[in-house]
Amino acid sequence: MDVESVKRYFKLEDGSEIESLVNELPPRFLEPLTISGIRVDLIEPGRVVCTMKIPPRLLNSYNSLHGGATATLVDLLGSAAIYAAGAPSVGVSVEINVTYLDAAYADEEIEIDSRTLRVGKAVAAVTVEFRKKKTGKVFAIGRHTKYLAITSKL
Repeated sequence: MDVESVKRYFKLEDGSEIESLVNELPPRFLEPLTISGIRVDLIEPGRVVCTMKIPPRLLNSYNSLHGGATATLVDLLGSAAIYAAGAPSVGVSVEINVTYLDAAYADEEIEIDSRTLRVGKAVAAVTVEFRKKKTGKVFAIGRHTKYLAITSKL
C-alpha cells in the first residue's frame, strides 16, 4: 500500500488541500449543482420525467457522467416522484442503489424517468431510469427507499 499515492489523490492539481476549497462552499450546494439545467418534461401522479444535457461539472476523470452525480439525481428526482404521488414530504433516505450499465458523456442529452413503486404511510420506494435521448438506451437504473415521517396522533 502506497500511502503517499492515497494522500496525493486527496489533493487538488496545484497541490493544495481539498478541505480548504470545500469549506468555502455554501450549505446545500450539491442539489443546485446537480440539477441546474434540468428540464421537467412530464409530471403525472407518481411519475416525473426530465431531460438534461450532461454538463462538464458532472463529469468524472473519464469524461463521463460521474456515478455520484447519478446517485444524487436518483435521490433528487426520486423524491420529486414521491411528491408527485401526493406525499406531504419526501422523508429521509433508507437505502439507495444504482446499477451502472453504460457511460454517458459531456453534452449528451439524457432522459431521466422517475416512478414511485409504492408510497405508504411510513415508507416510499422509487425507481429511476436513465436513458440516452438519441438511442433510448438505458445506461443506469436506480432504486431509492425513503422513510416518511409519521405524523403524531397526539
